[in-house]
Amino acid sequence: MKRTETMLLNLGPSHPSTHGVLRVLLELDGELILRADPDIGYLHRGIEKMCEYRTYHRCMPLMNRLDYLAGEVNLFGFCLAMEKLLGIEVPKRAQYIRVMLAELTRIASHLFWLGTHGHDLGAMTPLFYAFREREKIMDLCEMVSGARMFPLYFRIGGLAADLPEAFIPAAWEFVKSFPEKHQDYHSLLTKNEIWIERTKDVGVMTADEALDWGWSGPMARGSGINWDLRRDNPYSSYEEFDFVVPLGKNGDTYDRYLVRMEEMLQANRIVRQALEKLADTPPGDIKAKDSRVSLPPKDAVYNDIAGLINHFKLIQEGITPPVGEVYQCIEAPKGEMGFYIVSDGSPQPFRLKIRGPSFINLSAMDKLARGRLLADSIALIGTMDIVLADVDR
Repeated sequence: MKRTETMLLNLGPSHPSTHGVLRVLLELDGELILRADPDIGYLHRGIEKMCEYRTYHRCMPLMNRLDYLAGEVNLFGFCLAMEKLLGIEVPKRAQYIRVMLAELTRIASHLFWLGTHGHDLGAMTPLFYAFREREKIMDLCEMVSGARMFPLYFRIGGLAADLPEAFIPAAWEFVKSFPEKHQDYHSLLTKNEIWIERTKDVGVMTADEALDWGWSGPMARGSGINWDLRRDNPYSSYEEFDFVVPLGKNGDTYDRYLVRMEEMLQANRIVRQALEKLADTPPGDIKAKDSRVSLPPKDAVYNDIAGLINHFKLIQEGITPPVGEVYQCIEAPKGEMGFYIVSDGSPQPFRLKIRGPSFINLSAMDKLARGRLLADSIALIGTMDIVLADVDR
């Protein structure tokens, strides 16, 4: 007698290839996937609600902990949203430094994705190669902020401080050496027969389907959607930078790999341009001269009563933006990250809603997995480059 029942299998939440506490409920016919339901909620921390009880400055450390592989990029978006709400302009030097650190973070995030994605599919060596360069970027983050994973360097209105003296030479050294190191990843994977077999024609998504699912970033560009917020809706002087937006043709896991690989080189190209631009901007001009948001210089705090009062009020009471609402989106490493802030004029946000790209990308898991083999589910989770803290906010 032929047996016709299917089997339910839990992939995660403790499986290493789910990259966090993700549980995927798989319905299998043998090794064929009939259904794949992502079950989230194991990591929910309520960041959006927590922000309603914090001043805007005290919300900032939480932003670093959304996509914790790109902490400063998340904070970048939050600061831009607040600056739009306040109607303030950030000095050019601060804008260039923000772009430079955002692109270094993009490279670091993609390197982490590359190493773990390869490791999930059986290639161990790329993990060590990718972390070799990522470690140098972590050193640069530590140099500017004292922290590696959560470098709280951006501020509403600018930056915490100017770049330290040793940063520029170290950044130039990285920019010049990275293209050669990048070639090592290509040598290991791009023409590797096993890698091609595991990624080619796996998780195919057409451009129309990607738009229907709300994909953005490398996931959408892998399907040929020519959209990048840095170019098409520029912020922080991105319109002054020259870079290419890489696109895929087939919309499969292999194309998304190629897109992210090229994005790393383009990000390195932007960092090089930012370093060149910084050479022409005066040092120290790193925050808006607006007493509503920027702490006064230490000399003014110590020697002038008005400066002391301004410093005390900003620290104790926080920023009080006007009543209104604002939405600001940025091109994060994983796609569009948006911040919707509603202000009632108090020092705390009345409402904060975050559009996390990992959440949107993960929603298409069932679409990608149906009809594929069980082994392909690991490749599909890897190609989405999700961080569960960005899903379970």
